[in-house]
Amino acid sequence: MDVIFGNLDLWSEGITYTLLVFFFGGIIALVLGIIVGAMRVSPVPIARAVGTVYVNLVRNTPLTLVFFFFVFGYSALALPTLSNTILGIMAIGVYTATYVAETLRAGINTVPVGQAEAARAIGLPFGQVMSQIVLPQAFRSVVPPMMSVFIALLKNTTVAAGFSIAVLPQLQSTISNSHDRPGSPMAVLLWVAVIFIALVLLLTWLQRTLENRWRIAR
Repeated sequence: MDVIFGNLDLWSEGITYTLLVFFFGGIIALVLGIIVGAMRVSPVPIARAVGTVYVNLVRNTPLTLVFFFFVFGYSALALPTLSNTILGIMAIGVYTATYVAETLRAGINTVPVGQAEAARAIGLPFGQVMSQIVLPQAFRSVVPPMMSVFIALLKNTTVAAGFSIAVLPQLQSTISNSHDRPGSPMAVLLWVAVIFIALVLLLTWLQRTLENRWRIAR
């Protein structure tokens, strides 16, 4: 246990940054994914085309390259300086949004077409049809696959360690390079794995809770 109690400051920092990247990256992914998912089923051809190009381009690009673009390419654009943590959050959010969009699009396709047609028949615009009729039902039907997307997002935060963002996997190199820190690299990695397993189990519990609650609401 010395690897934990002898490095409490590093573990606290690692867990905090991991949760920050996960939480704010998840918010970006959810908001952007809803917008892109709606564009993918929009009756406007240009909107559908833009959504399709975005999903196919970003989703088929390795996450590491997306991080490279945001962390290193951003500085070459002469824009306001941002920390690597913020850029990493943006990278993982933009990347995960493609999976959110496709998951949500699958849920939208499960909603009976007649409901959307009836809403349009009484004069509701596309935005209100999506927000009030289609999306609430779509979210209920995609809870398990959507939670799988966010579990993958949590695991993908490990990529941020390679870009000087102080997430949990970064502890291995930090402790290994310090002679004053107790614990072997293998012990650090094992504890990192334990923490990630605990976080995934927490997300799985949240998934079951949402499924049960929304099943009753139906």
